[in-house]
Amino acid sequence: MTLAALALVVCAAGLHAGWNALAKRGQDQVVFLWLASVASTAALAPFGLWILARDGFPADAGPFVAGTIIVHALYFYALGRSYRTGAYSLVYPVARGVGVALVPLVAFAVFDERLSPLGSVGVALVVAGIASLHVLPGRRAGAAAWPHRSLAWAVLTGLTIAAYSVLDKAGVARLNPVPYMLLLEAGCSLVGAPLIWLRRDAVRHELPHWRTISLAAVMSALAYTLVLFAFRLSKIGYVVAARELSIVLSAVLGSLWLREGRLGPRLAGAAIVLAGVMCVALAR
Repeated sequence: MTLAALALVVCAAGLHAGWNALAKRGQDQVVFLWLASVASTAALAPFGLWILARDGFPADAGPFVAGTIIVHALYFYALGRSYRTGAYSLVYPVARGVGVALVPLVAFAVFDERLSPLGSVGVALVVAGIASLHVLPGRRAGAAAWPHRSLAWAVLTGLTIAAYSVLDKAGVARLNPVPYMLLLEAGCSLVGAPLIWLRRDAVRHELPHWRTISLAAVMSALAYTLVLFAFRLSKIGYVVAARELSIVLSAVLGSLWLREGRLGPRLAGAAIVLAGVMCVALAR
């Protein structure tokens, strides 16, 4: 993996863990994530529209933009449902882990991307570390439960991560990542617009927290834009695996900030993830 791609992904990982923790603290996570998409659209508009006016919109990017809007809308909904009933420090690793496990397989079939032996070991370690986080002992009394429905939503979130990663790898080969991200966020905002009527009370409740929503929006948009640029520089399997450095941060945030369980056991699982990311970083 190139140093430039790794640097982009490391920055994205920190931003990603942060905005997910902010989303978990929302009262209605689905509404929170939709409002964040609206704010992200506003933040990206000046930059994305300028690039579109300069370069134009290639027609062959259209199907990928449309596809990623649909998948991302499902992703935000599934993620919000996961956080409603499950602990952040458990939902987050499972959702990310499913994507890490599936993306190299799909990328091999679609892009004929072959991981090196060291890269394959790295991806396997990331998946193993994530699995260990799911079965960790020592959750504090009163911590969020882990019902089957929450696990199902987390797995669905992971499936959407794998799907949009493959779509976006192809999409940013045809369109600059900044307008690509703008169109993605704008599309998700439109898809979620019925929430204004369907969850009117929740929208009214979340709006006073506009500063937190705006911060999450900027972090989210910047994090994934960095990932889109990294897709242009490295194999998708390496980018998705290295991005899971965010799981190390989610272990810390979930234990210390959200008070979901002991830090030590979670750091043990996160260390396995970190070892896997190091293997990916050294792989070619």
